Amino acid sequence: MDFLKSGLKTVLGAPEPGHQPSGAEIVERLVDRVNNSTLLEDRRDACRALKAMSRTYRVEVGAQGMDTLKQVLELDRADNETINYALDTLNNVMSPTQFEEEENNPRVPMNIGEQFTEMFIKDHHNIQLVLDLLDEYDFRVRLSAVQLLTSLLTNRPKDIQEIILVKPMGVSKMMDLLGDTREVIRNETLLLLIKLTKGNANIQKIVAFENAFDRLFEIVSTEGYSDGGIIVEDCLLLMLNLLKNNSSNINFFKEGSYIQKMLPMFNTPDESEEAGWSPQKVSNVHCMLLIVRTLVSPSNSAQIISSCQKIMKNVGLLDALCNILMSSGVPADILTETINTVGEAVRGEVTNQEFLGNVMAPSNPPRPAIVVLLMSMVNEKQPFSLRCAVLYCFQCYLYHNEMSQASLVQTLLPSSSDMSSLTSGQLLCGGLFSSDVLSNWFSAVALMHGLIENPVQKEQLLRVLLATNIGSSPVSLLHQCTLLLQQTTKLKSKVALLMLLAMWMSYCPPAVAAFLRAPGGVGWLVAQTCAADHDDNEFLLQGLSALLLAICIHFNDDSVDNYSKESLRQLLTKRIGMEMFTSKLSEVTRHELYNKAAKHPQLRAKVAADVLVDYEFCRLFKVLESVLVQSLTDRTQQNGTGSPTLERGSPESGSLEQYKTLIRQQDARLQELMAQLEGLLHQNQSLQGALNDSISANSHLKDENTLLKAQVSAAVALPSSTAPPSVQDDSRLQEYEARLQALDGEVARLTGELKLSQDAQRSTAEELERVKKDQDDLLELLADQDIKLNDYKMRLMSLGHPVEEEMSAAPQNLT
Repeated sequence: MDFLKSGLKTVLGAPEPGHQPSGAEIVERLVDRVNNSTLLEDRRDACRALKAMSRTYRVEVGAQGMDTLKQVLELDRADNETINYALDTLNNVMSPTQFEEEENNPRVPMNIGEQFTEMFIKDHHNIQLVLDLLDEYDFRVRLSAVQLLTSLLTNRPKDIQEIILVKPMGVSKMMDLLGDTREVIRNETLLLLIKLTKGNANIQKIVAFENAFDRLFEIVSTEGYSDGGIIVEDCLLLMLNLLKNNSSNINFFKEGSYIQKMLPMFNTPDESEEAGWSPQKVSNVHCMLLIVRTLVSPSNSAQIISSCQKIMKNVGLLDALCNILMSSGVPADILTETINTVGEAVRGEVTNQEFLGNVMAPSNPPRPAIVVLLMSMVNEKQPFSLRCAVLYCFQCYLYHNEMSQASLVQTLLPSSSDMSSLTSGQLLCGGLFSSDVLSNWFSAVALMHGLIENPVQKEQLLRVLLATNIGSSPVSLLHQCTLLLQQTTKLKSKVALLMLLAMWMSYCPPAVAAFLRAPGGVGWLVAQTCAADHDDNEFLLQGLSALLLAICIHFNDDSVDNYSKESLRQLLTKRIGMEMFTSKLSEVTRHELYNKAAKHPQLRAKVAADVLVDYEFCRLFKVLESVLVQSLTDRTQQNGTGSPTLERGSPESGSLEQYKTLIRQQDARLQELMAQLEGLLHQNQSLQGALNDSISANSHLKDENTLLKAQVSAAVALPSSTAPPSVQDDSRLQEYEARLQALDGEVARLTGELKLSQDAQRSTAEELERVKKDQDDLLELLADQDIKLNDYKMRLMSLGHPVEEEMSAAPQNLT
């Protein structure tokens, strides 16, 4: 601090006796010195002093010196030292983090760096000034320019991305720095590019086509692949940004033979090596696994996924991943992510699924890798995330593969099972009836995936028999599932069994018949559907029970005497009612965990409480819900009705006139709504204009307010000496405070107007939506009436009654 004081004395000269200048006054003098000094050395010294003060007096330096520092970048380009001081000062002013010197200063807002960034980037030329400085070879200038751009991107990422996107050679200048031989600059550039490419597909494409992948793999190779330091992780994070949700870059990566360049990343440490899996190696491998998953993510197009999966198999990448899977000493989080990655690398690709099915674990005796994985899934002592990963991998192994599904069911049939060795089917049956709730759920869902879109295996699974008690006759697997559904008190187990049975029985009348023969099944479903519990999970259980009951009706082949399709329909109508049935069914899609599960095939649960609904079941439910409701509704309406006859004076005949009157009324209402819509559109345009004006004025006042606060801060700063303030200082302070209060009032007024405009605009959107909905409902009603009128006309004509042309033509002309 003494050194700083002595330096400031050199720049500013000795202070007047008895007066110690405040920090704000010193900043003001330094800014003035930069602006007015004719000697470069004086400007350089003043910039150095401003840099020294910019951490403690950030607000003052930013408010008073930002324009001056921008001029330095433009006019003193020839002097690298001065430019470096200016860049470092701006970086401190716009730093996204709080400095230690500011921690005890309540006058400094937490987001002050973001506020100054917003002011700095209003003139896009300022970004161009910094970009141009990347061309300077001087170490400090280039490094400071990179760091300043990183701070700007941290504070206002979207704005900076859009500005850089339109700057000529903006991205190219940054990419060139990856080739800088000075590692510090290269490393800082990596951090800059990670922020630059995040969430912007256009910039991602430009960076990729600037040979980013070649340069990144060169760095990864030089650094030692997965054994390298944090620089390897930064390179992989940048690759991940370039590939995530960007099909163009994925195709470029695939066709550029970069997939095989990932192979050296998956060399597992030798067990004899002392280093083993260091924390950095874990991070590096984890990032590379994420890149592999990005290439074969289920959200990609089927063509991209399939071609990437084939390349992974052909170049040996799938083999390398399976080696990690079967290696000992692999950290738990790496093993979990590898299981997920292997799953997506084989999902839907028959050759890869067959390869995984043939992988043998190095156990004694050797067992298929699939069996070893399932042993972990049904073991309650294994980590929760690992068990979820195994389920996902097994689901991927069965996905769109009838042979894998058939193999699973065959392991449960006594005639083809090798009783001396543990099979996947036996593991799942054991888990299904285990005392561990999660094992119940995992096993039921795994079995369910063996039946998806496979009616043959649904019927084959009906042949599976289970030995219950010694001396008792064996019962079928479906019979036992039905009994367990009635006996268990665990919600998660009930939901799992209902999902399994729904998948099994849908589109499979023999399975429906087997369920109906099991004692108590139908009664339990009716009781559950009628239950009055109001917990969200209980609502879900009631909805699933209603679904299974509807499946029993819709897919019923009338082979069970006591439970024919018609008798079950009457039972549903009398005991539950169609209104309650549809209400309970709709509760399923309202459940939070249903909506989470429906978004992605992988189960993304952080805790066991989040495990409840499966993705494939959500797909089945979406298909069945409307089909079942429509089927039951139509049959209920048709039940007991004959061919109608119309006579003059009958209610049906009289209702025709009512329809005509109603149509005329609705036509008038439609015209009225159209007029209202036109008025609302004009009102919306005027409100939008007022909103834009308010936003512009508010932004201008905020900038002026920031500057005034800095000036007030300078005026009220207490000097270190004991000399009292002068009358002139006091009056100036009052003047500042009065202006600040006036500005605060103006900002508050404009903010209020802005909120009112936004509220009015929001109301006008809502009104438009209501009008549009009314129009849609009206058009739908008119179409229904048209159909009914034509129907009545045909019935009258068939009975020999004359029909007026005007009566039948009116709705047609209107529609």
